[in-house]
Amino acid sequence: MAQPSGEFRQEAVRTRGGELVSGALLVGVGAPDGSEARTCPEEWRPRPRRTGRSEPARGPVGGVGRAVGPLALGAGPADLPMLDRETDTAELLALLAEGRSIRLVGQAGSGRSALLSAVAEAAADLAPDGVVQLCGHRRTGADLLQDLFAATHHAPGYRPDPGQLAFHLAEVGAIVVIDAAEPSGAELEELLAAAPGCAFLISAAPDGPPLPPGSRLQDHLVAGLSRSACLALTARLAGRPLDVTEKAWAVDLWFESEGLPLRFVQAAALLRQRDVAVDALVAAEDDRMDVFGAVDEPVHDEDPAIRENALRLTVPLPSVAETASPAVRLAEGLSEPAQAVLRLAVALGGECPTAPHLPALIDVGQGEAALAELADAGLAVSIGGHHRLTAGALDLLLPHWPARGSVDGAAQHFAWWVGHSSVTLEQVAAEAEVMVGVLLADRTAGRHDAVVRLARAAAPALALSLRWGAWERVLQLGLEAARRTGSAVDQAWFHHEAGVHAICVRQSSRAVAELETALTLRAAAGEQRGVAAARRMLDLLRAEGRQLPAAAPVAAPGRAPVIRKIAARVPARLKSSRRRRAAVVSTAVLTLGVLGAAVAMSFSGPEEVRGKDPHNNGRLDGGGTQDPPFPQQSGSAGPTTAGAGPGGAPTQGSSPAPSASASASHSPSASPTRRPSSSPGAGGSQAPQQPPVPGQQPSGPNPGGPGAGGTGGGGTQPGGGGTGTSPSPEPSTTTAKPSPSSSGSAGPTGTSSPSSSPS
Repeated sequence: MAQPSGEFRQEAVRTRGGELVSGALLVGVGAPDGSEARTCPEEWRPRPRRTGRSEPARGPVGGVGRAVGPLALGAGPADLPMLDRETDTAELLALLAEGRSIRLVGQAGSGRSALLSAVAEAAADLAPDGVVQLCGHRRTGADLLQDLFAATHHAPGYRPDPGQLAFHLAEVGAIVVIDAAEPSGAELEELLAAAPGCAFLISAAPDGPPLPPGSRLQDHLVAGLSRSACLALTARLAGRPLDVTEKAWAVDLWFESEGLPLRFVQAAALLRQRDVAVDALVAAEDDRMDVFGAVDEPVHDEDPAIRENALRLTVPLPSVAETASPAVRLAEGLSEPAQAVLRLAVALGGECPTAPHLPALIDVGQGEAALAELADAGLAVSIGGHHRLTAGALDLLLPHWPARGSVDGAAQHFAWWVGHSSVTLEQVAAEAEVMVGVLLADRTAGRHDAVVRLARAAAPALALSLRWGAWERVLQLGLEAARRTGSAVDQAWFHHEAGVHAICVRQSSRAVAELETALTLRAAAGEQRGVAAARRMLDLLRAEGRQLPAAAPVAAPGRAPVIRKIAARVPARLKSSRRRRAAVVSTAVLTLGVLGAAVAMSFSGPEEVRGKDPHNNGRLDGGGTQDPPFPQQSGSAGPTTAGAGPGGAPTQGSSPAPSASASASHSPSASPTRRPSSSPGAGGSQAPQQPPVPGQQPSGPNPGGPGAGGTGGGGTQPGGGGTGTSPSPEPSTTTAKPSPSSSGSAGPTGTSSPSSSPS
């Protein structure tokens, strides 16, 4: 991006303005007198819409989005192979499939980011909502929640309250991958509790605190690679096979580094620099031959490969100490543009600006090539939309690579850039850490006026881009610089903005303190419009009946139904043996029940089965419409209804222990001369027991069996023993009027009336 023509002046800076919705508040940002918040009308509030998996992935503003490669997640070189991680990948996938949340722990440079990327790619179809990849570098827990909401919902310019976030994220079932997460402890637990339906895979700092008791997270150690994998990785990145001396050197490095992949990425870069030195020797020898001619007796073999190997022996390999801290030696072998970018990154605290800014900052035309060279050397990784130095590189390079004016004018450049109309909020969010680095560098150099200028320009842009963690940090640095310069106007502006930020994050006490300080300073400076703006904010906080609506509490951690949806996709081999045993037992019980019914039907002929089924109505062989599989509730009970009462006890006049013949002759279509079967299978050939009706109690130790209230197989209604007939039974030609005192509505001859209840 080209710089504006002419001399850069303060009046050329344009403050970015706009509006956003924070919970129930409408916040106007970038006003001349400071930002203001007021209650947002109901019709103006956004209606977040879930983004489906078929839609284009919309990641958080300034984030890495959903689908990113290993380089964007900080894996190092783009062609870095995944070696010796098959077991870790399979184990992590199995845990995520069960809805578990995992925290990857290990030393810096152990390849956690590369493992995160590999697992995220393999788990694409594991969860209902897919995989959401977030960057935790310099993000607070609230920022990560906002990034997760933005990745799963479409609501631009909207930052919900914690309670609203928990409501919107409650039904999200996704695998959330967070690289370089900085929140820990209670803040990390709140992040997991706000999205109970998600399974998290988090890469945390090596020196993070231990997990608290009862945490949803479980630690997974990422150890170093095996010796063979480290040798293969070094040869792959070096671009050639290793000779015997180099293999021995790499083995010594493996013992010293415990197999950390980053060390072998840097070792391969050292070997490439050694090859460059060998090529220079070969070229110099060829030049001498061309200039002075061949000697009488050649001392070198004419084979180029043999000559090159002989010259390579003259270039010593780095020592173990140099290989353990190779940053300085690697930096010395970089090209001039890459060294200039590296010097700028050291001055900015390890943060590298994106390539479009490099020509304006350090006059480097090929910024992409310089950043790629740093990444190939193992000195920088890409994360969160920009590059940063790898772990330990900043501490090693800082004493040897001073700033030398690398950041001079950087504050002016970014102050102009954030207000330019062609710059999007996504681009501003991606450079948030870089701008904070510029502020810190200028503060160290004593350029407080430049800090105030950049902070006043960047704060509204960061607020609109919803990077509120960086917004708060910029306000703090700007207020500190304003106090150093003694400008009361700037101090009042920063206090006012800090008060509005506190209102948005629902810290009422801090908001009142900041706004009262801003009111006092503006009144002393005679800023009447600023005084009015501060008073309006205080009125919003203090007026009766206009208090800020309380945020809903964050949901407690637990396994939501969405987690069960994720666990339902676990392959059969990954499920517990307890579930398999339960399934086998259930299948066995069902099989025995079916076989028992078949055996009973074989012992009792069709006539017996027809006589014992109260829902058959004599139509086993065909004819008429089939009855429903479950008995239908009768409209009313007739005066001749007898048998078990609603409680299961025998009604007045009924036999306390009905005989087998009475229970067997319950069918209304039974013949008056039919004799009940006395075979052992007669009791087992009855209809299967129906599910109990709510409120009905079993009538004995064997409900549904013979003699259970005269049901003869459990097909009656709770009201009595003779009301379990079909809604439209076929009348029998021979009927007998039962006695009111008969048991099970059976007559003296074992017959029952088909019209025991009026239809």
